[in-house]
Amino acid sequence: MNKTNVLRMICAALVLAVIAVPIFAFGGGSSDVEESVVLKVGSSGAQVRTLQTKLNNWGYDAGKVDGIFGSATKAAVIRFQKKNGLVADGIVGAKTAAALGMTLSSSSSSNSSYSSQDVYLLAKCIHAEARGEPYMGQVAVGAVVLNRVKSSSFPNTISGVIYQPYAFTAVIDGQMNLEPNQTAYNAARDAMNGWDPTNGCIYYYNPATATSSWIWSRKVMITIGKHSFAI
Repeated sequence: MNKTNVLRMICAALVLAVIAVPIFAFGGGSSDVEESVVLKVGSSGAQVRTLQTKLNNWGYDAGKVDGIFGSATKAAVIRFQKKNGLVADGIVGAKTAAALGMTLSSSSSSNSSYSSQDVYLLAKCIHAEARGEPYMGQVAVGAVVLNRVKSSSFPNTISGVIYQPYAFTAVIDGQMNLEPNQTAYNAARDAMNGWDPTNGCIYYYNPATATSSWIWSRKVMITIGKHSFAI
């Protein structure tokens, strides 16, 4: 083999190597953080609150449910990941989210389907039904309304659910006519952005004042403040 052919072979090999590098560098593997949407230290918002609520409910001690992904939340995520055979990196990507029963989504499209009137009505309902309750309990009341909207057993609009006959005491006794405060607006937006402290409940009641025998037959999933949330 002459020198010219050797040089040609070397050049061809170098070209193939350059082409192959990006393929092997960016292909393969299916780590938990390949998805574009992840929750990690520094993340904040309704999805972090949902994460913290789930972890706390399951005994992983994520600390205060404040919607801020800090060191306590990361430590809780790592404990959850170790317990469930996941890569224990403290980052909630697609696999960890699936194990948690969460769907990660971009916050930019979270509540775009709701009108300002929807926000106002939900805030009024929250204020009327749950003012004085812990903030998480106010969000939970909003989440119940939204869970009913999604259920085939109830009207499919926020207005329809709230004003369904005999559905909410606050509508019957006129407290629904009160103007909501900023806290109620914040709780409404958090619920619309996906924070559901009840994990899917469609009923709630105050055991100290409930008079319906039927409501006591529902399975209670969580108690927040004075309200029991049930399915």
